[in-house]
Amino acid sequence: MVSVSRVTTPARPFAALALIVVPTLIASQASAHPRPSDHLVSVTAKTETPGVYDDAAGHKGDADDPAIWVNRHDRARSVVIGTAKNAGLNVYDLKGRLVQSIAAPAAPGPDDEAGRFNNVDIVHGFKLGGRTVDLAVTSDRGRDQIRSYVIDQRTGKLTDATAANVPLAFSRNQAQVNDQETIYGLTTFQDHGTAYVVGTRRHQTDVGLFELIASGGKVTYKKVDTLDFPSSFRLPNDTTWSPCEEPGEGPQLEGVVVDEAAGTLYAAQEDIGLWRVQLKHGSFQGRPRAVERTKEFGVPATYDEKTEECVPSGVDPGFGGRIAADTEGLTIHETGKRSGTLLVSSQGDNTFYTYDRQTNRPLKHFAVVDGAAADGSQDCDGADTVSTPLPGYPHGLLVVQDGDNTPVELGADGEPRVNTNFKFLDAKILTR
Repeated sequence: MVSVSRVTTPARPFAALALIVVPTLIASQASAHPRPSDHLVSVTAKTETPGVYDDAAGHKGDADDPAIWVNRHDRARSVVIGTAKNAGLNVYDLKGRLVQSIAAPAAPGPDDEAGRFNNVDIVHGFKLGGRTVDLAVTSDRGRDQIRSYVIDQRTGKLTDATAANVPLAFSRNQAQVNDQETIYGLTTFQDHGTAYVVGTRRHQTDVGLFELIASGGKVTYKKVDTLDFPSSFRLPNDTTWSPCEEPGEGPQLEGVVVDEAAGTLYAAQEDIGLWRVQLKHGSFQGRPRAVERTKEFGVPATYDEKTEECVPSGVDPGFGGRIAADTEGLTIHETGKRSGTLLVSSQGDNTFYTYDRQTNRPLKHFAVVDGAAADGSQDCDGADTVSTPLPGYPHGLLVVQDGDNTPVELGADGEPRVNTNFKFLDAKILTR
């Protein structure tokens, strides 16, 4: 999440728009499928994880992004791995109980940034030190690194396998790391037996493609390609628009997911909307193409330094889509080699949209609301899903982050503690 307040506008029909990106990149028309009825469905979670607290007692924790690992030997011992930012990684069982915590690495120097784990994903069947392992791979935005952990094949517990000399993902030196324009969002995929990571960059629009490499029984990586997403757009009314950001910052991306079978990267640019771009032979192919825009797309706004908010400075021209900024967590619910559902978190209105995996046709609009077993999900950052039936989840498992967990707990100072966690749902809402 980012601190800039967003400009909110009413929803409008989901229409095709030809949008020219300034100065050189041309984005294709957004999906030409007609907008569905947009009936909002309410669903509830079956369980939730313990709260993660952003204070000294909680080790400055902040639940952000989940990854589901299915235990092939015993599905009941499958786990959910969740980032907790400064508090590292947490591992939960299918009942939401905490079974392991991994601390983020310490700062390399007294004035440097410590580890801060942002996103996490799973790599299956990675060859390491003469054996084949599954990895939990996480973006360490505090130290601008990609860190890898071997998942025990029976217990799901993690062991650090990060090489000591892994390179910086985006920064040239530690001074740049401390400025924190570092690796942010993350997803993994495999292509012809090679494992890759796609990593976004905080406050910037460039995305890196990294190849994971086994070295001396540990895991390192190298950057093999980059792609810069647009930050300025020529609108159909012949005006130019850029989203309102804090001075010196660009419209960043965070949520990313790869459809391996289609060779397609989906990327969530928070203030802009949902993109897709092709991946092939370890490189990005062609230009990003729009799937859907945010409601706020094209709305003029100006940053107010006193309030640190974006203030509307003109009339909404009506070129936006349905997603309420920020465009956040992405995940694909695979039901076959090419069939399934793409999910995106519409963070600004606490809802989720789904799309057909093959055609990107809009499907459902739903919210995770308060239920008997858990409260709902608000300000959702990350999400993950698997279609494998698991105990208690016959249609597969969907895990979403809750950025405003309740009930509210007071700290020693009598003030509310910032409380985040993850909600576990049966994935039936993602089936057709």
